[in-house]
Amino acid sequence: MTVERFGSIGGQDILEVALRSVGGGAEARILTWGAVVRDLIVPTLHGPQRVVLGLNSIEDYVAHSPYFGAVVGRYANRIGHAHFKLDGKVYHLDANEGRNQLHGGSKGFGRRIWSLIDHTPSSATLSLVSEDGDMGYPGRLIATCTYVFVEPMTLRIVLEATSDEATPVNLTTHGYFNLDGSADISSHHLMIAADYVTPTHRDLIPTGEIKSVEGTPYDFKTLRPIGAAQLMQGRITYDTNYVLRRSGELSHAATLYALKSGVSMQLWTTEPGLQFYDGHMIHVPVPGLDGAHYGPHAGLCLEPQRFPDGPNKAHFPACILQPGTVSRQVSELRFAHA
Repeated sequence: MTVERFGSIGGQDILEVALRSVGGGAEARILTWGAVVRDLIVPTLHGPQRVVLGLNSIEDYVAHSPYFGAVVGRYANRIGHAHFKLDGKVYHLDANEGRNQLHGGSKGFGRRIWSLIDHTPSSATLSLVSEDGDMGYPGRLIATCTYVFVEPMTLRIVLEATSDEATPVNLTTHGYFNLDGSADISSHHLMIAADYVTPTHRDLIPTGEIKSVEGTPYDFKTLRPIGAAQLMQGRITYDTNYVLRRSGELSHAATLYALKSGVSMQLWTTEPGLQFYDGHMIHVPVPGLDGAHYGPHAGLCLEPQRFPDGPNKAHFPACILQPGTVSRQVSELRFAHA
């Protein structure tokens, strides 16, 4: 495990922490800016395989990153009209996607400097304080993020938060996955353990409905190529919240597999929803890791979450953190190779 200076913002150093799974040989690099997973490499029979998209400097992240590898919040995904009502009071939020809020606003958690508070050769814990009124949210919130390798090749992510006032909380990890280094992830195979999605208006705010995926291009109940439905029904794009089947505290949410590399990733989570984004809007004008060009579909996101616009949809899963309680969200990325 090493801790090195990655750069600085406003005179404040940004640190990079290198973690290693001793038994499995997986490696990760974590930044204190946005609690970003900048790099994640797993061993295969053919040598090391990078499985995420990342950038080469803090300047590139600030200027060009579409939340690559970040922890986003205070409320991940979208809140319609950038406001919500809680305990009889209307809260107006920072609107950073038209009239809506995305990933906590223009200065959400994914674009902030976190503090490194603990680390070992295989783990790192970071913290962030979000003051009352930050981006419009009530309450002084303290968030922590812990990355820890569990042998042989599992990266466990624990996101916790406390607040001195009732407030919406929905933290998630925003990694962009590519398991074989190809320019387009459409040939990756994906399974999502969900029978339903929450359809949206054109601005991606949920309508409030919950609809079956049966017979639609959104059906990933069995492992299939991401681009298969596009070949049959014309090219579609995915930026969709799936209603996960949950069988326990930590449940299997998705499996991603790349035939070319033989690498598979199972995602397990405590969360009720999973946002699948196929990366169709990626356009990064600077080189990525090892000089890679990141264009449309260069990577995909699988974001464990509470439902988008949850504070405005009473029938969606609970998302309000009360004082004296702890919000705890746990996810595991379980890698294997053929």
